[in-house]
Amino acid sequence: MVTLRHAPHYERSGPKLEPYQVILRPLITEKATHLSERHNAYTFEVNLLATKTEIKRAIEILFNVKVADVRTQNRRGKSRRYRLKAGRMRNWKKAIVALTADHRIDFY
Repeated sequence: MVTLRHAPHYERSGPKLEPYQVILRPLITEKATHLSERHNAYTFEVNLLATKTEIKRAIEILFNVKVADVRTQNRRGKSRRYRLKAGRMRNWKKAIVALTADHRIDFY
């Protein structure tokens, strides 16, 4: 059995994203407001190529807060119709970011 002295560091194969390219917009919904008031967690629409570590780094840089946890969801676009043509909305990625107890983000 081989033991490594350091954890391996893997480079991502996609493009290098800047913090303002990772976070697209905050999601202000009834459920998101409930999460922010009771659990200090905030929801954002993020770039489809962004990883959890990139999302964490972008939130910490843009909002000057300390992130405790990041959860992500890949959301499938809904089917829509316009008159006789059927189509789809685009797929998007949602991130739920939990902050430490002493940090908050004010959107209003």
